[in-house]
Amino acid sequence: MSETILVTGAAGQLGQRVIHHLIETYKVAPARIVAATRSPDKLAELANKGVVTRKADFDDAASLEKAFAGVDRLLIISTDALDTPGKRLTQHKAAVAAAVKAGAKHIAYTSMPAPDNSLVIFAPDHLGSENAVKTSGIAYTIIRNAWYHDNYLHGMPHNLQGGKWYSATGDGKISTIARDDCALAIAAALASGTSESATYTLTGTELLTNRQVAATVSEAAGKPLDVVDVNDEQLGQGIRGAGLPGFIADMLVSADANIRAGKFEVVTEDFTKLTGKQPQPLKDFFVAHKAALTAAGSALGH
Repeated sequence: MSETILVTGAAGQLGQRVIHHLIETYKVAPARIVAATRSPDKLAELANKGVVTRKADFDDAASLEKAFAGVDRLLIISTDALDTPGKRLTQHKAAVAAAVKAGAKHIAYTSMPAPDNSLVIFAPDHLGSENAVKTSGIAYTIIRNAWYHDNYLHGMPHNLQGGKWYSATGDGKISTIARDDCALAIAAALASGTSESATYTLTGTELLTNRQVAATVSEAAGKPLDVVDVNDEQLGQGIRGAGLPGFIADMLVSADANIRAGKFEVVTEDFTKLTGKQPQPLKDFFVAHKAALTAAGSALGH
């Protein structure tokens, strides 16, 4: 494949894994990959492998145009600007506009499941970004990543220490997927050379309630864990009380509300369609991360 592929957010966790899979799993020549980030000095390891590194600042349109020059396929990994409402959508629109100006042939964008029918507070960012990609006139691949298995690692060590998981999800179900599996599927889409436009939703294979997730965690960690049902307000107070910023608390409360309303109850075979593999089950993920789950003294950090 002679096309160049650019990955934004290349120093972030998802971006790093996408580039890993492009090179290692799909054998894309490093010289055909452009890794873009605000701080290219963080990409020395990739540069040593022969990957092209460029500075791209989502708040600076000129830097985006410069970074995207001569690129065929572009992956826009949604930014982490969640603290200011609307900022992320503005950033993504700037990236799409820069891709159009740079003459890119294909845009991929990382979204979330069903952003048009969601209680999650950042869903409108994703919906607006998807629409910007779709109206750009460029062929696109939208990849809607389900909630990551990895997200559970933030609060679970703390929950296991007290033996209680405060949850506002009720009997709602969710299907989660490992971040690395999302990266694998995204790399597969980028390396496929497709000229078609498509939307994929990446999920696990099973739907679980938080009580089922708790039983899986408990078994993997060898510690008891009970789910304690709380309402949205109690959950928000608890998260703020643990020292997390308000916008994170609001986001987590909205995610629990979305599960409770059945809006995260989505299972697809898109991961297998893209990769030919089965996604890692949550149980196996927890077993692999037992050390992180049972680490002493870890708080709700992320």
